[in-house]
Amino acid sequence: QVQLVESGGGSVQAGGSLRLSCAASGYTYSSYCMGWFRQAPGKEREGVAAIDINGRTTYSNSVKGRFTISKDNAKNTLYLQMNSLKPEDTAMYYCAASRGCIYLLYDDYYNYWGQGTQVTVSS
Repeated sequence: QVQLVESGGGSVQAGGSLRLSCAASGYTYSSYCMGWFRQAPGKEREGVAAIDINGRTTYSNSVKGRFTISKDNAKNTLYLQMNSLKPEDTAMYYCAASRGCIYLLYDDYYNYWGQGTQVTVSS
């Protein structure tokens, strides 16, 4: 059974940092591309960052230079380091796994999803 479990969310003031983790199990972790998505109330889910099986990364323009995605294949864990947080970063954050590894910032191309972790940034 595939499981993706996010952790590390919380409340922080603008300019602060958080590190999200996503623990994966039930599938061959190293064979999947991974991504972080977020969804704010009343808004569509958007791709934030993704990493392919070779470790190449891609970011949305809204977080480029502030967020860093990484993974530890030995621990089957995905990370998202978020620095210089802004109130507009407030959202539920989800990790996801993609078998096809295409269009990695688009949620249509992901096979498995976690339940999400809430990030709230106050001004």
